[in-house]
Amino acid sequence: MAPILELRGLSKKYGNQDILRDINVSIDAGEFLVLVGPSGCGKSTLLNCIAGLEPISGGAVMIDGHDMQNISPKDRDIAMVFQSYALYPTMSVAKNITFGMKVRGVDKTLQQEKLAEVARQLQIEALLDRRPSQLSGGQRQRVAMGRALVRDPKLFLFDEPLSNLDAKLRVEMRTEIKKLHQSLNASMVYVTHDQIEAMTLATKIVVMKGGIIQQIGAPAEIYSHPANIFVADFMGSPAMNLIPARVEKNGKGSKFIINQNGSHDLVLTDKAAKNLPQNVVLGIRPEDIGDAVLQKRAGDQVSSCKIDVVEPAGADTYVLMSLGGVEVTARLQAETSATPRFHMDMSFNMDKVSYFDAATGERLN
Repeated sequence: MAPILELRGLSKKYGNQDILRDINVSIDAGEFLVLVGPSGCGKSTLLNCIAGLEPISGGAVMIDGHDMQNISPKDRDIAMVFQSYALYPTMSVAKNITFGMKVRGVDKTLQQEKLAEVARQLQIEALLDRRPSQLSGGQRQRVAMGRALVRDPKLFLFDEPLSNLDAKLRVEMRTEIKKLHQSLNASMVYVTHDQIEAMTLATKIVVMKGGIIQQIGAPAEIYSHPANIFVADFMGSPAMNLIPARVEKNGKGSKFIINQNGSHDLVLTDKAAKNLPQNVVLGIRPEDIGDAVLQKRAGDQVSSCKIDVVEPAGADTYVLMSLGGVEVTARLQAETSATPRFHMDMSFNMDKVSYFDAATGERLN
C-alpha cells in the first residue's frame, strides 16, 4: 500500500534563496507527523507545499500514491486548520462548519448528520447558533477543526493551530487533538515550534533547521538519540545538557575529563565508548543526573559537584552546576538536600549519555 503522504526530494526556492532543500519523508495512513523547528526553518512553507498553496521548485508531493503536480488545493482531498482560525464572521458556527459541504453540493440531510456528529465530538453543540465574535479562542479553534473534520479528507493539515491560545487552553486543545487522532485514526501533518506539542502529539517527528531535515523519528528516538547537537538542544524541556569534555583512553573504553571551574576535574568513564576523538560533547538529560543519596541506579557513576543554584518546582527540584564551562541542569527529587555553594555527590547515568563530535556536532554513538 502506498504511503498516504510521500515527499520525494522536495525543494523550494524564492529567487536564488533555498527555502527547502531535498525534503524526503513519508507517512502511512493513520500516522501523526509533526514538523517542528525554530521560526524561519521552513516548516510552514513545507505544509503549504503539501497543501498546494505554494508551488514547489523541485521534487514531488505524493498523496495516496498520486502525484500532486498541477493538482489544485481543492482537489487534493485535504483539510487545513489555520493558526488564525479563518472563520466567516457573518456566519453562525453551524454555517461555518457546513459551508464547504454546501459549496460541493452535499445533500442537506448528510450535511446535518455530519454537523451533529462533529459538534458532539468537539463538544460544541451549544455553540452552533453563535457567531465567531461570540466565541473564545478555544471555541473558535474547535469550530475550525470541525470545519475540517466534516470533509473527511485523506489528510489533515494543521498550521500552528494552538499558538494563539493561552497556556492552559493549549494543553486542553492538545489533548482534544490527540483524542481526535486516536478516535478517527486520521492521517495528520502538524506544524509547531513548540517541542512539547511535538513530543506529545506525534507518532513521527521531523526536526527542521534552515530548510533542511535534521532528524526523522519517533518521539522517543528523537529524545533519547538525537542525531546532532541542534536536535539535542532543541528537543526537551529543560534541554539536554551539552558538556564539553576531553577524552582519554581507559582500557577498552574511554575516560572523560570535565573542568569544574577551579574545583577538581569531574572524571567519568564508559567502557562501551570507543574510538572517540580527543574532544567531544557529552549529552545528558537533566533526569539522568541524580542526587546520589536519594537516587543511585546500578551502573551510575558518582562524583562530587558544586551546586550553584537550587530551584524547587513542586514534585521536582532543579539544581544548576557549572561543568565544562557551561551551565548544567539536574532534575532531582523534591526531598534533595542540595544547597547552593556547597558540594554534593551527584550520580550520572552513563547508559543514557550521547556523544557528539565537538567540531561537527554530529552524533558519535
